[in-house]
Amino acid sequence: MRQLKVSKRIENYLEERKILVDKALKDFMPEPSGLAGDVIKAMNYTLFAGGKRIRPILCMAGAEAVGGSADYVLPVACAIELIHAYSLIHDDLPVMDNDDFRRGKPTNHKVFGEAIALLAGDGLLALAFNLMASCGVEKKGEKTGLLRVIDLISSAAGYKGMVGGQVVDISYEGKDADPTVVEYIHTHKTGALIAASVTAGAILADGNEEEVGRVNRYGQQIGLAFQIADDILNIEGQSNVMGKGTGSDKVRGKMTYPSVFGIAESKNIQNRLVRHAIESLNGFDKKAEPLRDLARYIIKRKL
Repeated sequence: MRQLKVSKRIENYLEERKILVDKALKDFMPEPSGLAGDVIKAMNYTLFAGGKRIRPILCMAGAEAVGGSADYVLPVACAIELIHAYSLIHDDLPVMDNDDFRRGKPTNHKVFGEAIALLAGDGLLALAFNLMASCGVEKKGEKTGLLRVIDLISSAAGYKGMVGGQVVDISYEGKDADPTVVEYIHTHKTGALIAASVTAGAILADGNEEEVGRVNRYGQQIGLAFQIADDILNIEGQSNVMGKGTGSDKVRGKMTYPSVFGIAESKNIQNRLVRHAIESLNGFDKKAEPLRDLARYIIKRKL
Protein backbone atom coordinates (compact mmCIF):
# COMPACT_ATOMS: atom_id res chain seq x y z
CA MET A 1 0.00 0.00 0.00
CA ARG A 2 1.25 3.46 -0.91
CA GLN A 3 2.66 5.24 2.13
CA LEU A 4 1.21 8.55 3.27
CA LYS A 5 3.81 11.30 3.43
CA VAL A 6 3.78 14.02 6.05
CA SER A 7 4.47 17.55 4.86
CA LYS A 8 7.42 19.25 6.56
CA ARG A 9 5.33 22.40 6.96
CA ILE A 10 3.04 20.74 9.49
CA GLU A 11 5.74 20.82 12.16
CA ASN A 12 5.97 24.61 11.86
CA TYR A 13 2.19 24.94 11.82
CA LEU A 14 1.84 22.81 14.96
CA GLU A 15 4.52 24.76 16.80
CA GLU A 16 3.04 28.15 15.87
CA ARG A 17 -0.47 27.13 16.92
CA LYS A 18 0.76 25.45 20.10
CA ILE A 19 2.40 28.71 21.15
CA LEU A 20 -0.93 30.52 20.64
CA VAL A 21 -2.80 27.93 22.70
CA ASP A 22 -0.24 27.84 25.51
CA LYS A 23 -0.25 31.63 25.84
CA ALA A 24 -4.04 31.79 25.89
CA LEU A 25 -4.24 29.03 28.49
CA LYS A 26 -1.69 30.76 30.71
CA ASP A 27 -3.61 34.03 30.43
CA PHE A 28 -6.85 32.29 31.37
CA MET A 29 -5.83 29.90 34.11
CA PRO A 30 -5.77 31.25 37.68
CA GLU A 31 -2.63 31.26 39.78
CA PRO A 32 -2.65 28.84 42.73
CA SER A 33 -3.71 30.93 45.73
CA GLY A 34 -6.21 31.02 48.54
CA LEU A 35 -7.89 28.07 50.18
CA ALA A 36 -8.44 26.36 46.80
CA GLY A 37 -4.78 26.80 45.86
CA ASP A 38 -3.94 23.08 46.01
CA VAL A 39 -6.53 22.05 43.46
CA ILE A 40 -5.65 24.95 41.14
CA LYS A 41 -2.01 23.86 41.31
CA ALA A 42 -3.02 20.31 40.40
CA MET A 43 -5.14 21.59 37.49
CA ASN A 44 -2.22 23.59 36.13
CA TYR A 45 0.18 20.69 36.63
CA THR A 46 -1.50 18.45 34.06
CA LEU A 47 -2.62 21.25 31.75
CA PHE A 48 0.95 22.49 31.31
CA ALA A 49 2.70 19.10 31.32
CA GLY A 50 3.75 19.33 27.68
CA GLY A 51 0.75 18.32 25.59
CA LYS A 52 0.78 18.61 21.78
CA ARG A 53 -2.51 20.60 21.78
CA ILE A 54 -3.85 18.57 18.84
CA ARG A 55 -7.52 19.14 19.70
CA PRO A 56 -7.40 22.94 19.99
CA ILE A 57 -5.21 23.09 16.90
CA LEU A 58 -7.81 21.07 15.01
CA CYS A 59 -10.45 23.54 16.18
CA MET A 60 -8.43 26.44 14.78
CA ALA A 61 -7.64 24.59 11.56
CA GLY A 62 -11.34 23.79 11.13
CA ALA A 63 -12.14 27.49 11.36
CA GLU A 64 -9.41 28.40 8.89
CA ALA A 65 -10.61 25.77 6.39
CA VAL A 66 -13.93 27.60 5.97
CA GLY A 67 -12.30 31.03 5.82
CA GLY A 68 -12.40 31.95 9.49
CA SER A 69 -9.82 33.13 12.00
CA ALA A 70 -7.85 30.94 14.39
CA ASP A 71 -7.79 33.75 16.95
CA TYR A 72 -11.58 34.05 16.95
CA VAL A 73 -12.12 30.42 18.01
CA LEU A 74 -9.19 30.33 20.43
CA PRO A 75 -11.31 30.49 23.63
CA VAL A 76 -13.35 27.44 22.59
CA ALA A 77 -10.17 25.70 21.40
CA CYS A 78 -8.66 26.23 24.87
CA ALA A 79 -11.84 24.96 26.54
CA ILE A 80 -11.50 21.74 24.56
CA GLU A 81 -7.95 21.33 25.85
CA LEU A 82 -9.23 21.74 29.43
CA ILE A 83 -11.67 18.88 28.80
CA HIS A 84 -8.89 16.74 27.35
CA ALA A 85 -6.66 17.45 30.38
CA TYR A 86 -9.46 16.49 32.77
CA SER A 87 -9.90 13.18 30.95
CA LEU A 88 -6.18 12.39 31.23
CA ILE A 89 -6.18 12.96 34.99
CA HIS A 90 -9.15 10.66 35.47
CA ASP A 91 -7.81 8.03 33.05
CA ASP A 92 -4.60 7.75 35.07
CA LEU A 93 -6.31 7.22 38.44
CA PRO A 94 -5.92 3.83 40.17
CA VAL A 95 -9.63 3.06 39.64
CA MET A 96 -9.11 3.50 35.88
CA ASP A 97 -5.77 2.76 34.15
CA ASN A 98 -3.58 3.23 37.25
CA ASP A 99 -0.69 4.86 35.37
CA ASP A 100 2.34 6.28 37.16
CA PHE A 101 3.70 8.46 34.35
CA ARG A 102 2.27 10.73 31.70
CA ARG A 103 4.43 12.69 29.22
CA GLY A 104 7.54 11.71 31.16
CA LYS A 105 6.27 13.10 34.47
CA PRO A 106 4.54 11.51 37.46
CA THR A 107 0.78 11.42 36.93
CA ASN A 108 -1.40 13.88 38.81
CA HIS A 109 -2.49 11.53 41.58
CA LYS A 110 1.13 10.52 42.21
CA VAL A 111 1.98 14.14 42.96
CA PHE A 112 -1.17 15.47 44.63
CA GLY A 113 -2.96 12.36 45.87
CA GLU A 114 -6.04 10.69 44.48
CA ALA A 115 -8.63 13.00 46.02
CA ILE A 116 -7.05 16.22 44.77
CA ALA A 117 -6.40 14.67 41.35
CA LEU A 118 -10.05 13.66 41.05
CA LEU A 119 -11.17 17.16 41.99
CA ALA A 120 -8.62 18.76 39.66
CA GLY A 121 -10.20 16.86 36.78
CA ASP A 122 -13.65 17.97 37.88
CA GLY A 123 -12.38 21.54 38.14
CA LEU A 124 -10.96 21.53 34.62
CA LEU A 125 -14.18 20.15 33.15
CA ALA A 126 -16.32 22.79 34.86
CA LEU A 127 -13.89 25.55 33.94
CA ALA A 128 -14.05 24.52 30.27
CA PHE A 129 -17.74 25.33 30.09
CA ASN A 130 -17.20 28.53 32.05
CA LEU A 131 -14.67 29.55 29.39
CA MET A 132 -16.99 28.70 26.50
CA ALA A 133 -19.96 30.45 28.10
CA SER A 134 -17.92 33.62 28.64
CA CYS A 135 -16.89 33.90 24.98
CA GLY A 136 -17.81 37.31 23.62
CA VAL A 137 -20.49 37.17 20.93
CA GLU A 138 -21.72 40.29 19.19
CA LYS A 139 -24.49 39.03 16.91
CA LYS A 140 -27.48 36.74 17.41
CA GLY A 141 -26.11 34.37 14.77
CA GLU A 142 -22.80 34.09 16.62
CA LYS A 143 -24.64 33.28 19.86
CA THR A 144 -26.62 30.55 18.11
CA GLY A 145 -23.39 29.08 16.75
CA LEU A 146 -21.79 29.12 20.19
CA LEU A 147 -24.75 27.33 21.76
CA ARG A 148 -24.58 24.75 18.99
CA VAL A 149 -20.89 24.24 19.72
CA ILE A 150 -21.44 23.90 23.47
CA ASP A 151 -24.10 21.27 22.77
CA LEU A 152 -21.73 19.45 20.39
CA ILE A 153 -18.79 19.44 22.81
CA SER A 154 -20.86 18.45 25.85
CA SER A 155 -22.25 15.47 23.92
CA ALA A 156 -18.75 14.46 22.80
CA ALA A 157 -17.44 14.65 26.37
CA GLY A 158 -20.34 12.84 28.05
CA TYR A 159 -21.99 9.42 27.93
CA LYS A 160 -22.70 9.81 24.21
CA GLY A 161 -18.98 10.18 23.59
CA MET A 162 -15.87 10.05 25.74
CA VAL A 163 -17.46 8.81 28.98
CA GLY A 164 -19.51 6.18 27.17
CA GLY A 165 -16.46 4.91 25.30
CA GLN A 166 -14.46 4.71 28.51
CA VAL A 167 -17.21 2.68 30.20
CA VAL A 168 -17.23 0.12 27.38
CA ASP A 169 -13.42 0.09 27.32
CA ILE A 170 -13.36 -0.92 30.99
CA SER A 171 -16.27 -3.34 30.70
CA TYR A 172 -14.68 -5.30 27.87
CA GLU A 173 -11.19 -5.73 29.31
CA GLY A 174 -10.13 -9.36 28.97
CA LYS A 175 -13.06 -10.34 26.76
CA ASP A 176 -12.96 -11.94 23.33
CA ALA A 177 -12.10 -9.69 20.40
CA ASP A 178 -15.10 -8.03 18.82
CA PRO A 179 -14.71 -5.64 15.85
CA THR A 180 -18.02 -3.88 16.57
CA VAL A 181 -17.12 -3.22 20.19
CA VAL A 182 -13.59 -1.96 19.50
CA GLU A 183 -14.93 0.46 16.89
CA TYR A 184 -17.50 1.73 19.40
CA ILE A 185 -14.83 2.23 22.06
CA HIS A 186 -12.50 4.13 19.76
CA THR A 187 -15.08 6.33 18.04
CA HIS A 188 -16.54 7.34 21.39
CA LYS A 189 -13.60 7.36 23.82
CA THR A 190 -11.26 9.32 21.54
CA GLY A 191 -12.90 10.02 18.20
CA ALA A 192 -15.93 11.96 19.45
CA LEU A 193 -13.98 14.84 21.02
CA ILE A 194 -11.56 15.03 18.09
CA ALA A 195 -14.46 15.24 15.64
CA ALA A 196 -16.20 17.83 17.83
CA SER A 197 -13.01 19.91 18.03
CA VAL A 198 -12.59 20.41 14.30
CA THR A 199 -16.33 20.71 13.66
CA ALA A 200 -16.68 23.37 16.36
CA GLY A 201 -14.12 25.51 14.55
CA ALA A 202 -16.04 25.26 11.29
CA ILE A 203 -19.33 26.15 12.99
CA LEU A 204 -17.91 29.16 14.86
CA ALA A 205 -16.32 30.43 11.65
CA ASP A 206 -19.75 30.43 9.95
CA GLY A 207 -19.12 27.51 7.62
CA ASN A 208 -22.21 26.55 5.64
CA GLU A 209 -23.95 23.24 6.34
CA GLU A 210 -22.16 21.41 3.54
CA GLU A 211 -18.78 22.65 4.73
CA VAL A 212 -19.54 21.76 8.36
CA GLY A 213 -20.72 18.31 7.28
CA ARG A 214 -17.54 17.65 5.31
CA VAL A 215 -15.36 18.85 8.18
CA ASN A 216 -17.31 16.65 10.58
CA ARG A 217 -16.80 13.58 8.37
CA TYR A 218 -13.10 14.44 8.26
CA GLY A 219 -13.06 14.63 12.06
CA GLN A 220 -14.77 11.29 12.51
CA GLN A 221 -12.24 9.58 10.25
CA ILE A 222 -9.15 11.07 11.86
CA GLY A 223 -10.57 10.55 15.35
CA LEU A 224 -10.67 6.82 14.80
CA ALA A 225 -7.29 6.85 13.04
CA PHE A 226 -5.79 8.75 16.00
CA GLN A 227 -6.79 6.07 18.51
CA ILE A 228 -5.63 3.24 16.26
CA ALA A 229 -2.27 5.03 16.10
CA ASP A 230 -2.22 5.10 19.92
CA ASP A 231 -2.96 1.37 19.99
CA ILE A 232 -0.01 0.72 17.69
CA LEU A 233 2.29 3.02 19.67
CA ASN A 234 1.42 1.07 22.83
CA ILE A 235 3.05 -1.91 21.13
CA GLU A 236 5.74 -0.43 18.89
CA GLY A 237 6.42 2.94 20.51
CA GLN A 238 9.52 3.89 22.50
CA SER A 239 8.74 4.62 26.12
CA ASN A 240 11.58 7.14 26.42
CA VAL A 241 10.08 9.12 23.52
CA MET A 242 6.45 8.77 24.61
CA GLY A 243 7.08 9.56 28.26
CA LYS A 244 5.07 6.56 29.46
CA GLY A 245 5.26 2.80 29.45
CA THR A 246 4.34 0.56 26.53
CA GLY A 247 2.64 -2.84 26.43
CA SER A 248 0.02 -1.92 29.03
CA ASP A 249 -2.92 -2.62 26.70
CA LYS A 250 -1.94 -6.27 26.36
CA VAL A 251 -1.33 -6.66 30.09
CA ARG A 252 -4.78 -5.26 30.90
CA GLY A 253 -6.50 -7.23 28.17
CA LYS A 254 -7.68 -4.05 26.44
CA MET A 255 -9.74 -4.42 23.30
CA THR A 256 -7.68 -2.59 20.68
CA TYR A 257 -7.41 -2.65 16.91
CA PRO A 258 -4.17 -4.68 16.97
CA SER A 259 -5.74 -7.20 19.36
CA VAL A 260 -8.72 -7.60 17.01
CA PHE A 261 -7.17 -7.16 13.54
CA GLY A 262 -3.41 -7.49 14.08
CA ILE A 263 -0.74 -4.83 13.55
CA ALA A 264 -0.52 -5.00 9.75
CA GLU A 265 -4.26 -4.72 9.13
CA SER A 266 -4.59 -1.98 11.78
CA LYS A 267 -2.05 0.07 9.85
CA ASN A 268 -3.95 -0.55 6.63
CA ILE A 269 -7.18 0.58 8.29
CA GLN A 270 -5.69 3.79 9.64
CA ASN A 271 -4.20 4.62 6.25
CA ARG A 272 -7.61 4.15 4.62
CA LEU A 273 -9.23 6.34 7.26
CA VAL A 274 -6.75 9.14 6.60
CA ARG A 275 -7.30 8.93 2.86
CA HIS A 276 -11.06 9.08 3.34
CA ALA A 277 -10.64 12.04 5.70
CA ILE A 278 -8.64 13.94 3.11
CA GLU A 279 -11.19 13.05 0.42
CA SER A 280 -13.88 14.59 2.66
CA LEU A 281 -12.14 17.92 2.10
CA ASN A 282 -12.48 17.79 -1.69
CA GLY A 283 -13.77 21.17 -2.80
CA PHE A 284 -11.91 23.06 -0.07
CA ASP A 285 -9.06 25.29 -1.22
CA LYS A 286 -5.55 25.67 0.18
CA LYS A 287 -6.91 27.05 3.45
CA ALA A 288 -7.70 23.43 4.33
CA GLU A 289 -4.10 22.29 3.79
CA PRO A 290 -3.39 22.25 7.55
CA LEU A 291 -6.24 19.78 8.01
CA ARG A 292 -4.89 17.58 5.24
CA ASP A 293 -1.41 17.71 6.76
CA LEU A 294 -2.77 17.03 10.26
CA ALA A 295 -4.53 13.89 9.03
CA ARG A 296 -1.25 12.47 7.78
CA TYR A 297 0.65 13.62 10.87
CA ILE A 298 -1.78 11.93 13.27
CA ILE A 299 -0.75 8.42 12.22
CA LYS A 300 2.93 9.16 11.67
CA ARG A 301 3.60 10.71 15.08
CA LYS A 302 5.92 9.00 17.57
CA LEU A 303 4.11 10.11 20.76
